[in-house]
Amino acid sequence: METTLSSAVGPSYLLPPIEAVNDPPEAIAEKQRQIRALCVERNAVVLAHNYQRPEVQEVADAVADSLRLAQTAARTDAEVIVLCGVHFMAETAAILCPQKTVLLPDLRAGCSLAASITADELRRWKAKLPDAVVVAYINTSAEVKAESDYCCTSANAAKVVEAIDRRRPILFVPDKFLATVVARLTRRSNIIAYPGSCHVHVGIRPEHVAEIFERYEEIELLLHPECGCVSSCMAKTLDGTLPQERTFFLSTEGMMRHVAASPAAQFAVGTELGILHRLRKEHPEREFFPINPNAVCAFMKTITLDRIIESLKTLSPRVRVREEIARRARRAIDRMLELA
Repeated sequence: METTLSSAVGPSYLLPPIEAVNDPPEAIAEKQRQIRALCVERNAVVLAHNYQRPEVQEVADAVADSLRLAQTAARTDAEVIVLCGVHFMAETAAILCPQKTVLLPDLRAGCSLAASITADELRRWKAKLPDAVVVAYINTSAEVKAESDYCCTSANAAKVVEAIDRRRPILFVPDKFLATVVARLTRRSNIIAYPGSCHVHVGIRPEHVAEIFERYEEIELLLHPECGCVSSCMAKTLDGTLPQERTFFLSTEGMMRHVAASPAAQFAVGTELGILHRLRKEHPEREFFPINPNAVCAFMKTITLDRIIESLKTLSPRVRVREEIARRARRAIDRMLELA
């Protein structure tokens, strides 16, 4: 099975049910062994996002955020890339590695944020401000990236924006909360944000932050820039309601780096719950508490060990991006990687 995802934005709105997997440890270990054997047979590499299920993270050759997964895909010598993430991540890998086979084990793995803007909508927006520079968050379809000047991730969005002439207005798509963080970090007033958001991160609210600080007074606050509470929390750090020295707006990889360098013992984590597995594994001596314990992405959880096995056996579903779209999107992606 082969698919072109750049024209398949619509299905990303449909949240799939979260499948419960109750395999005993020995069954999980056996499936992971099968995956490793199939990877040798297929000359394949498994790349997993930080939000994937723990057992998927454990079998992956690399676990990282969107930026590092893109970098790893671009560098790998493997002939097959099994992308355990969502649509836009598989598209990015396919654009960077057109001669390789890129597999997305479950095509239901969409993204509500990427689905919040289409290429047609962006073209209409650009027509109103023809002098503006378009910066597209990596959480967008290939067709949207093809209409953009720069691509970025939450890890390097401020750096990308700082590389642009300050006199030029910036159309930032599609996450309004990340745009707020970038505007503050770069001190730019000419960033125009598209009103998109992630259905998981928008549910991390100011009241959740207040509740966790009431329980743990000395905790450090790690917030993903997509969170629905970022504007409120930024304002509260400025007026002293939140401790500025213990409140941080970070990508998932930024969270990993911060914890490694921090002397704190407790952290409140504001992002999808999948990151907690990696945090607890790499820092068993620390305590990590989710700001919203219901912050689960059903799209990320569609990928299971069984689906990875089937994908490696059949070399499907395979993701391709149309050549013209890939060529134009590659320009924006390369600029992102240059500023990584």
